[in-house]
This record gives sequence, C-alpha cells and structure tokens, in this order.
Amino acid sequence: MAKLSVNIGSLALKNPVLTASGTFGYGEEFAPFIDLNRLGGYIIKGTTLEHREGNPYPRMVETPSGMLNAVGLQNKGVDYFINNIYPRIKGYDSELIVNVSGAKVEDYVETARRLASLDKVNAIEVNISCPNVKEGGMAFGTTTAGAAEVTRAIREVYPKTLIVKLSPNVTSIADIAKAVEAEGADSVSLINTLMGMSIDVERRRPHLSTITGGLSGPAVRPVAVRMVWQVAKAVKIPVIGLGGIMDGRDAIEFMLAGATAVEIGTANFIDPAVTMKVIDYMEDYCARHGINDINEIIGEI
Repeated sequence: MAKLSVNIGSLALKNPVLTASGTFGYGEEFAPFIDLNRLGGYIIKGTTLEHREGNPYPRMVETPSGMLNAVGLQNKGVDYFINNIYPRIKGYDSELIVNVSGAKVEDYVETARRLASLDKVNAIEVNISCPNVKEGGMAFGTTTAGAAEVTRAIREVYPKTLIVKLSPNVTSIADIAKAVEAEGADSVSLINTLMGMSIDVERRRPHLSTITGGLSGPAVRPVAVRMVWQVAKAVKIPVIGLGGIMDGRDAIEFMLAGATAVEIGTANFIDPAVTMKVIDYMEDYCARHGINDINEIIGEI
C-alpha cells in the first residue's frame, strides 16, 4: 500500500485529507458516520475571541452546482471552545486544527495566543477573508499589506503550525500568498468562498438576508484548481487545496496542481462519509498508477 502521509510545515498528517472549516462542525457531529481517527485532520468551525450570533436567517441557499452561505461565523467564542468543546474532541487520533477569525488584528492575536496552550491543537488556520472593522469593512485578505499584518502579528504569539486561508476575491492571489509566506506562514490554504448573490424573482428580493454570500461547491472548483496551481508555483511553503472537491478524483486533481493536502467542505453536506471515500480513492489511485508515495504526484502539472 502506498505511503499517504504528508507534511504541512512541522505538522505530520497520516494522509492528505482534511475537512473544511464551517462544514464539519466540531468533528463529533460526524462521528456516527465516519471514523474520525482515519482523517489526516479536521478543521473545526470558525472560532472568534467573543461569542457571535452570526447573521439573520435566511443565510444559506442552494445554487446551480453549489451553494451560497452567509452564516456569519456563528460560534460561542474561544473560551467556550477551550472549556467545553476541546475536552470532548481532543482524544481523536487525527490532527485537530482550529480555524481562527476576527474583526481586528488584536482579536486574531488573542485568540491564537489562547489556543497555543492546547496540547492537541498543533495548528491553526487563519481566515483572512473577515471584514476589518478598522478599515471600513475591507477584508484583511484583499490586500498584501492587510494579509501580511495579520500574519506577522499572529506569528509573534503562535509558535506552532500557522496556516493562512486565502480569499479568491483578489486581483492576484499569488501576491497575497507570497506576502503571508514572507511574514512566517507555514502554509496557505485556498480557496475560501467566492462572493456571490442570488435573487428570488417571484418575491423580487435577495435569497440571503445579507444580500451577498460565499459561493462554494463544484461550481468553484476550476477557479480553485487554477489558483492552487498559481500559488504553488509562487511560494515554497505547502499549499492546501479546497473548493468544490466532491470525490477522490477531484482531490487528486488539486494535488497534481500543487496541493500537498486537500480540504473537503460542501460535499460533507451531501455525503457525510465522503472523506472516507476520498482516502479509499487515493489508496486505489496510487495502486493503479504504481505510485509508492503520494508526495510523488504533488505539483506534477
């Protein structure tokens, strides 16, 4: 059987399959359907410094080959996670990664600082697609300066593996990737959702309470593969690919484009066992192609 283990900085994954933040809860919700211990790792829902209620309903709508969401990072805050959720999920034998979000640089820094003390959290994924309240709502990740500022500040307080999740809603995602690499990011993950909008023509009003939302699902995959390919050519740190991965074939496509690992998101809503099927596919793919180590195919294109 082929070797499936990969490394994201100092983080060793038993296989390249991760779950995308916001689609997998805290992992325990999927325990009745899959063996969580078999995952390379799972990335829990976006965690902020303070409790957030999220956006008003409706905040999700199905679209052709995808979905729009505007959940708004609903969560009970980092302290609630540390005291109530973490003790329940820390025993799984797969890497536990926390997605970190914030409205100010100081929020990111303090959340990361508190998570750094958790023995079973060896990595965080920083969501820089959040609106920066100090800059009039412009997302941190839409400028190289904003992305670099957040990364630099977190790097000063967080000694473990630092993954920065990139927004596709930019002119040059490779430039953003290079900016966070220069400030100490160990890896980048991409893409976050594309900005989209859907209108109910009978009611003549937007489907979402927030009017616009994030588009995910197979509709975004060709864009995501292209961006992963571009970024992998531009940086030396590992790239984690995501965006519309529905099966094992899609996952391999991202790895050929340059991804060291992949995250599966929207597909979890359709098939809660999809991650196990992707791992099975990777094993079969390597066997069929005579591949002894899955690292051999990373960036082959």
